This record gives sequence, C-alpha cells and structure tokens, in this order.
Amino acid sequence: MIKLYHGSVNIIEQPVFGQGKIYNDYGLGFYCTEDIDMAKEWAVNETQDGYANCYELELKDLSILDLNEDSYTILHWLSVLLANRRFDAPSALALEAKEYLFEHFSVDYEAYDLIKGYRADDSYFSFAQDFVNGTISYRQLGNAMRLGRLGQQVVLKSEKAFESISHTGYEVATKEEWYIRKVNRDKKARREYFDNEKNKRMKGDIYITHILDEEMMADDPRLR
Repeated sequence: MIKLYHGSVNIIEQPVFGQGKIYNDYGLGFYCTEDIDMAKEWAVNETQDGYANCYELELKDLSILDLNEDSYTILHWLSVLLANRRFDAPSALALEAKEYLFEHFSVDYEAYDLIKGYRADDSYFSFAQDFVNGTISYRQLGNAMRLGRLGQQVVLKSEKAFESISHTGYEVATKEEWYIRKVNRDKKARREYFDNEKNKRMKGDIYITHILDEEMMADDPRLR
C-alpha cells in the first residue's frame, strides 16, 4: 500500500479509467505523485486554487514499470516521452534520433498496470528536446533531469489499477502560495541548466550523433 496525491482544480473521489489527456508523458492515465507538495503545485494555476487529492493504492498483484530501475536508461524514458508528447523535430538529425530510440530503446509501457518515472514539466521537456536536437550531451541531459527538484510521478494505466485506488481526503492548495512555488521551481531549473549545463561541454561527452554513429544499445556501459 502506498499513499499518492493528485493535483487538480477538482476534488476527484473516484478516478475514471479511460479519461484524461492522451498527450501526457506516458499516454492516457491517472497521474499522481508521492509528494503532496508537488501535487499542490500541479493543482493550481495563475487564477485558480486547487486540491491535492489524497489516495491509498494497493499494489498487490499490480504489474509495475519503474523507469528508475538500473535496467533502464534515460533513453528508455525518452522513448516513452517521444511516443506520447508532441515533440518538435525540426531537423533530419532529430527525426533520425527519434526513429533510433523507438527501434532500440522502446518500452512496452502499455502492458503495465502502473508506471513510475520522471515527470516532464515544460522546462524538462525542453531539455529532452535539446538532447534529441544534438544541443546537449547525454551527461548533460542526465544532470538536467535532476535540477529544480523535478520529482517523480506514478501513473495508473490499467482498469485493474483504477480499481485498486481509494480516495482518503484532500488538502486545499491556494494559488497565492503554490503557483509562485511552481513558477520559482521552473525558473530555478532553467537557470541552473543554462548556468551549469547547456554550455558546459566536457571531453568525452556523448551526443546523440555518437549514439547513432556507433549504434549504441541499452547495454552499453557508457549509457549507465
């Protein structure tokens, strides 16, 4: 059993399987976090208060895809992101990179009841785009994903998972407090990215061109 939180402008006592946006990080599903503060940030916008809905999820008999496990790399996470988010691929390199990641780092994520992994806020999504476009290295992408307290998300994917969650209450999130926190966290991540990462090339850095040219696979130690 784990405790989960879902930020929303609504109180959601019973999440409904099959509803939601299809262009989220991991496709259609119910997106939660184990961090109530993060849920409060997600719940508000500039003009509206929200709620951190509180749940308990029974994990027994649920199949779980944890993209943070050692058997996966950031490229596995990126392949899932590319499959679901509207991704700008303005160059031939970006298109080739997408095809290569789909072919060699794809994950059968729809076969699982539950997914755990990074959440791609706008800033983090832009970091991923920079990598695919050849602007930053694999090392820089990994460092960027840890900027600004990104946080992890837990996504219910199957009807079985939806049947295993129960609402236990909610906490109010005011826009005056939590919207500015959300904005500041995003600004902090972008500032650290540009100050410390984007222009900080190191000898031996691996770029998407190296991965393509050398046909690197998931078991390549350089990607660990």
